[in-house]
Amino acid sequence: MALIVQKYGGTSVGSVERIQTVARRIQRTAQNGNQVVVIVSAMGKTTDTLVNLAQEITPNPSRREMDMLLSTGEQVSIALMSMALQEIGQAAISLTGAQVGIITEAEHSRARILSIKPHRIERHLDLGEVVVVAGFQGISKLDDLEITTLGRGGSDTSAVAIAASLKASCCEIYTDVPGILTTDPRLVPDAQLMDEITSDEMLELASLGAKVLHPRAVEIARNYGIPLVVRSSWSDAPGTRVISPIPKPRSLDGLELTKAVDGVEFDRNQAKIALIRVPDRPGIAARLFGEIAHQQVDVDLIIQSIHEGNSNDISLTVFNDVLVKAKAVCEAISISFRNQPENKDEAEVMVDNQVAKIAIAGAGMIGRPGIAAKMFRILADEGINIEMIATSEVKVSCVIAQENCDRAIKALCQGFNVELSSTSISDRVIEMSPPVRGVALDNKQAQIALCHVQDRPGMAAKIFSVLAEKNISVATIIQSQRCRIVGGMPTRDIAFTVAQTDVPAAQKALETLSMHFKEMIVDPDIAKVS
Repeated sequence: MALIVQKYGGTSVGSVERIQTVARRIQRTAQNGNQVVVIVSAMGKTTDTLVNLAQEITPNPSRREMDMLLSTGEQVSIALMSMALQEIGQAAISLTGAQVGIITEAEHSRARILSIKPHRIERHLDLGEVVVVAGFQGISKLDDLEITTLGRGGSDTSAVAIAASLKASCCEIYTDVPGILTTDPRLVPDAQLMDEITSDEMLELASLGAKVLHPRAVEIARNYGIPLVVRSSWSDAPGTRVISPIPKPRSLDGLELTKAVDGVEFDRNQAKIALIRVPDRPGIAARLFGEIAHQQVDVDLIIQSIHEGNSNDISLTVFNDVLVKAKAVCEAISISFRNQPENKDEAEVMVDNQVAKIAIAGAGMIGRPGIAAKMFRILADEGINIEMIATSEVKVSCVIAQENCDRAIKALCQGFNVELSSTSISDRVIEMSPPVRGVALDNKQAQIALCHVQDRPGMAAKIFSVLAEKNISVATIIQSQRCRIVGGMPTRDIAFTVAQTDVPAAQKALETLSMHFKEMIVDPDIAKVS
């Protein structure tokens, strides 16, 4: 007998007819000999309706009262779902987040789960009942009984957290799409369904805008090894399996308060190639990397700097054993980029084979401002200058001088209290996995470029620390390779993206550092495709 957790979103329970359809699916699962726990969201647009009601009363409702209000939406759903199950002869009981012992931080509207006391769920399961739980909510302390909500994606998070606390066989996320698609079907009608995807890949897609699963839910599944399945509420198709690595033993206390960084990674077998002053026009990067691929050269990091005039810089790292071939390709193609082939001031190739790559990795970095800033501060305190920065949702990589690699490893391991390890390799490899798993679009980003930032240890730490202090999350970070002398000081440009809504606060925070850079340029309307 398996214990299965099922979660149904707002569209799946958006009407009485849909609730009845879902109830029959739940009953079939129970009749197959399984114990079933069901987590449901508020019906349809209920949450939006409640928010609008609050706005009619006051434009600035307190977060505590909003939690009291919004938590009622899920309570309607669980009661109706339990009634629907009982009506067709399936024993069931509805329970709120507080009643099942979901204990959270004392942070209204965006609380993280600290622990779950599943004893009451287990008691009802032993009685043969389906337990229907309100997602999205919990209580801050058993003595205060303050109702809290988990923020966007809270029902996904509730479902996977309950699955972890019960050591469930799997957690099934039911939605209005057939599973996880390669991209948004509203933009690309022929988007393909994926049979399997790793939790690390899903974390990247979820953090970059794929809305089928919330990153917090994927992070919990990854940390506790919970098998996830994303399926359609309206068919029996198998959907998409999210495969997690075998986890290290982990306490269920502080369930969502895991370390932001799981490990420190490094690679001394790296060389850096920079193409300086290449033309800034469509097709240049495709031409360059197309030729590199044709020569069977694997590229690790790729960074394109912000443009200056009609040119910009493209930097990449390769393994040392292919450096000669990669350099030859870059030098040959750089000549074709020049208006005058002999004029090296137009497009120039620079090579450094005395570099190393150091990285911090961890799913817990998602949505936690300040992790990159802490890494930069640790390196600055060791007097280590950063030559390149590359970021993803779950990793921050820096290229540094090779002679500083050992000191950087030791300092980062101590600073983040982690071991030297790799966290991105699943214990199970999906056969025939394609090089690209999916495409995500985020069109709510803005780019901020700081020009002529003083090129010395500690500057990146200063910049991203002031943003973290204002709780501003930074996505893509780019540091230019072109170095200019301004007032006798070497300088580089640093650009990064933030949410469009965070631009005013970011500008105000960065103005406190204006003595360290020459100009701030904001592009408030860009899109990020990953």
